[in-house]
Amino acid sequence: MEKIDKLDKKILSILSKNARIPFKDVAAECGVSRAAIHQRVQHLIDAGVITGSGFNVNPLSLGYHTCTYVGINLEKGSMYKDVVKRLVDIPEIVECHFTTGSYTMLIKCYAKDNEALMDLLNNKLQTIPGVVSTETLISLEQSIKREIPINVDE
Repeated sequence: MEKIDKLDKKILSILSKNARIPFKDVAAECGVSRAAIHQRVQHLIDAGVITGSGFNVNPLSLGYHTCTYVGINLEKGSMYKDVVKRLVDIPEIVECHFTTGSYTMLIKCYAKDNEALMDLLNNKLQTIPGVVSTETLISLEQSIKREIPINVDE
């Protein structure tokens, strides 16, 4: 990955706080032209520094009342990619990580209620070949959600 300069970091800092800010406002804050901002942002996208943008939808507004983290243990770690292919087909799963420590994998998922969570665990996750066990942690509250800090002075 290419090294990003101070202007790139300033742009990233501004956009990470408000991805919908007009480029003219970013340009004014950075002291450069709107075209320069557009070119820089496009370069950051092409270089894989900016990996996405969009709206964050509150799962509660769609009826998903339970946020869970599920630790999954596999028969063999080498089964990870095959299991991921099955997990992709479960829309309630929003994140999946191959991890060290107590679990082979850690997923984040949403369920509308406890009955739906039980169905997800018993009839979807635990039936995947290679899944030996799961441990479910229910999130009671999300207290912090943010992007990684961008230090413009580094």
